[in-house]
Amino acid sequence: MGNECATNDANEMELRIGTELSERELLSIGTIVALWGSLEYAIFCQTLGSFSESEISGGCLPKAMNNMQFCEVLELWEKQVVAKAEGKQKEVLQKQYESIRHYHEFRNALAHGMWDWSTAAPEKITAIRVRKKEVLRTHFTADDLASFASVLETIISRVIYPGGYEQYANAMGEQGAYLSRRAVCAITDHPLADELFRPFVSKTQR
Repeated sequence: MGNECATNDANEMELRIGTELSERELLSIGTIVALWGSLEYAIFCQTLGSFSESEISGGCLPKAMNNMQFCEVLELWEKQVVAKAEGKQKEVLQKQYESIRHYHEFRNALAHGMWDWSTAAPEKITAIRVRKKEVLRTHFTADDLASFASVLETIISRVIYPGGYEQYANAMGEQGAYLSRRAVCAITDHPLADELFRPFVSKTQR
């Protein structure tokens, strides 16, 4: 991590520790964290919706629905939602289930690992974890992180709309007019609009 000095309100020098991550790496990591949170939310809501109102109100939900462990909710989602889907949608959801299980370890490495890098390969980030006395090292490049973020976008869209664009269009038709966060901020002239519409520019593009 990088070190730099800054002046506080009392005009005293204080040390600040940086991340030594590029803007592109930081953007991708933030995107991955946000997308994974959205994915967990979608999985949880679909699983909850698979139970009856009486089961929900009567406190008869499985322990996994305490939402303490995503992997437990995911397994329940596979049984309650994926297995009960039909035709092409079932096939699409099954593939997303397998993809989520595959990428879960990469997400955990990013979210829970201790980060390091090597002078021999400074282009790589190494996430280090210890599990059952075994030291696990997962390596990421900026391209890996960007690709991971892109894959997550696809997974989420297919989890929510396994029927593709037709299902999406029908859902939007039933929902009616929808204003995105960007649109609301633009219409109301909210200061956040500048941030939402500002394109990401890497140092190499400046």
